[in-house]
Amino acid sequence: MRSEEAGGSMADNRVTESLLQRLRDGESGGLDSLELAQTLGVDHQQVVGAVKSLQSLGEIIEAEQRSSKKWELSSEGQEIAQEGSQEARVYYSIPKGGLAQSELMKLAIAKIGFSKAMSNRWIRLDKSAEGGPMIHRVVDSVEDAVKEKLQLIEKGKADGVNEKDKSELKKRKLLNEVTVKTYWVTKGSGFSTSIAKQETDLTPEMIASGSWKDMKFKAYNFNALGVMPECGHLHPLMKVRTQFRQIFLEMGFTEMPTNNFIESSFWNFDALFQPQQHPARDQHDTFFLQDPAMASEFPMDYLERVKKVHSEGGYGSQGYKYDWSINEAKKNILRTHTTAVSARMLYKLAQQEFTPVKYFSIDRVFRNETLDATHLAEFHQIEGVVADYGLTLGDLMGILKEFFNKLGITKLRFKPAYNPYTEPSMEVFSYHEGLKKWVEVGNSGVFRPEMLLPMGLPEGVSVIAWGLSLERPTMIKYGINNIRELVGHKVNLQMVYDGPICRLDS
Repeated sequence: MRSEEAGGSMADNRVTESLLQRLRDGESGGLDSLELAQTLGVDHQQVVGAVKSLQSLGEIIEAEQRSSKKWELSSEGQEIAQEGSQEARVYYSIPKGGLAQSELMKLAIAKIGFSKAMSNRWIRLDKSAEGGPMIHRVVDSVEDAVKEKLQLIEKGKADGVNEKDKSELKKRKLLNEVTVKTYWVTKGSGFSTSIAKQETDLTPEMIASGSWKDMKFKAYNFNALGVMPECGHLHPLMKVRTQFRQIFLEMGFTEMPTNNFIESSFWNFDALFQPQQHPARDQHDTFFLQDPAMASEFPMDYLERVKKVHSEGGYGSQGYKYDWSINEAKKNILRTHTTAVSARMLYKLAQQEFTPVKYFSIDRVFRNETLDATHLAEFHQIEGVVADYGLTLGDLMGILKEFFNKLGITKLRFKPAYNPYTEPSMEVFSYHEGLKKWVEVGNSGVFRPEMLLPMGLPEGVSVIAWGLSLERPTMIKYGINNIRELVGHKVNLQMVYDGPICRLDS
């Protein structure tokens, strides 16, 4: 393979050198690419390739594309130019005493040759002959004009054949009229027989040494088309997202609207009983907006109840005992979790006669993370919320088991955890067959009364909820090898699942 490529490259260089030398020594002022190919005994495309290569190097040559039509023999025409026409071969296959038609028709050329020879009156058919129809010669010799005309065209002397004969040969599919694109090549303003290689990349070393100043760079072709992909593919995360959504719908959940990426700190934090001095509300963890920096519309009676439970306590809780600030609650942010959407939906539910509900959402959230192998500033969160009377931690574990089993994840563990707005809380782990270890896939818990009762929900109502990153269960479900196949990249096996995503190395 390599020797063939090297041979091809040497041949191309020879064509390029010959083209430049002939331009330098020529008196006609230019060269025709087809004539040069015939002179050098190479394929015309090799000469075209040399012309285009020289054009890419600047003003070394000028090339004008020209089109012309010429006649070419078909594969059958080439055979006839060598062996003779079908009608002539039929004639010569008949002995002086004649030949039975049944014997003649066994020849491959008989079908066309017989009818043409009959039309030319070279042969005759005797149907009354004893033993069956016989074919006899009518003339002593024939002139194979078809063979002669095709040989003339093959030698490049198509002008010696009249248009009527060419048309007849074309009808017989012995001749094709083709369009030939050639180049008329002349010297350019920067003509030279010595070609310097043009650089295609500007490297840091060139910049550091200053050597780029003395180098010639190949012009960037902004009109060049990239390789078209064979087909489109769904991103694996979007495929899994569709599967998650279908599982939720099968379990009777209703999808929550998640089209508000911008939330006030009130709905994102305060409504969830998350204190205003919590580290998650710092600029190092959350993206704050400059314009508009503040939200202005809130349900004021609810806001006052939230303020009270934070600063003074209530509903059986002593609260956080700090001076709650409405200015802090008004700050607009990019939502850090879709639980802000759950808070809005539960508040809306509390404003009407209570009926049990099951909500879910799958959408993007934003964290002011330092980018590394396991963290991005943006990822997808999956959230499920169930509100009903008398729900317990056992109900939450049962729903989570059913949910993950439908996804194909069966090895689960639950570990106690702490969240500001759920009590009790659990982290969910699944065993990863590829990494051979337990990996955290989500968080869950029962919403605190300090969050639910200020909304106006009845005292006996419990709300269980869980949240997971779409990216984590995707890796658990498909595993390392399948993710490689799905994404078409090499997955870094040094992954540590401390964050919502893993790194894909190209």
